[in-house]
Amino acid sequence: MNKKILAVAISAAAISSQAFAVELYNNEGTTFAMGGHVSVNLNGSEEGNTDVGTNSPRLNFTATQDMGNGFTVDARGEWALNYLTNSDNAFTTRLGYIGLTHDELGRAVVGTQWAPYYDVAGVTDLPIAFANDFLYAGDDFAKIGLTRADNMASYRNGYDFGDAGSLNLGVAWQGTTDSKGTAGLEYKDRVQIAAGYEFMGASLGYAYSTGDVAQGVAKGALDLHAFSASYGTYGNGLYLAGLYQTSEDKYVSQAETDAYELLAAYALANSLNLSINYETVDVKDTQSSAKETTREELALQAEYNFTPKLVGYTGYQFDLNDKDSSGAKLATDDKWVIGARFYL
Repeated sequence: MNKKILAVAISAAAISSQAFAVELYNNEGTTFAMGGHVSVNLNGSEEGNTDVGTNSPRLNFTATQDMGNGFTVDARGEWALNYLTNSDNAFTTRLGYIGLTHDELGRAVVGTQWAPYYDVAGVTDLPIAFANDFLYAGDDFAKIGLTRADNMASYRNGYDFGDAGSLNLGVAWQGTTDSKGTAGLEYKDRVQIAAGYEFMGASLGYAYSTGDVAQGVAKGALDLHAFSASYGTYGNGLYLAGLYQTSEDKYVSQAETDAYELLAAYALANSLNLSINYETVDVKDTQSSAKETTREELALQAEYNFTPKLVGYTGYQFDLNDKDSSGAKLATDDKWVIGARFYL
């Protein structure tokens, strides 16, 4: 596996945050770098007042060591920053892992990390202001391992077939969670697989995650499937991407969920990146067969690089979910944001 294919096998978000890192030390096969970004923005909506907010600010440190014989070990810590209010909880963990990489044997990582599932599902989660929401729905996404994954062991490898494209594979395992999640949910051992194929600027991906969930005496499998497709590179000309996720909770909530996200973006030569994305989530009760749309949104956005490290962004998100399952009118809440992000 060459290094180019290995980089593709690691989640796009993990790479992008690393790309802006400042190397503080490099000597005899050892490196140490600091990275991350901070942002400030004005937020507003139909239902709320305008206020000052942030957009996923973070600080990370990465160290690498050349072990010889083609092996490189790396360690990373990343923390979310709470810098707008006085708080005892100024930092919360986003990432913390140790990885071992070999040019031919692939990459193994243990700790809190970006999951192989996100290698497939993250193709639409790219705009700064408004991006994918259903992957982060609730407070348990890290316990399930859909994006960042707590307490995970993973392995990835990639294969380059020259003009025929490249294949990227990933597998991962999470142990039973020590702390219970939303509504007292307890997540048992979970496993996931992911596969992606790239050819002439286009990609196709599939990921599967499964494991038991318990709530009191109720216990059963929570299965998720993700299918994605993309074309181009976000921030460089035309970029198109789509994600479909289907999930089935067989015993706890006894519900099936279908979620879709579509993204189209075009970056001009002057670095102005314009995008539109659409997201919808439908939930079906498997006992009554009742179906309800719980989320439907469309966002128009723009991003502009004033410098390589300073990005301005703005967006307006239309809330299209105006009726419940009975057809009754619901109040909508359109949102807007304007802000700036500075990469460290």
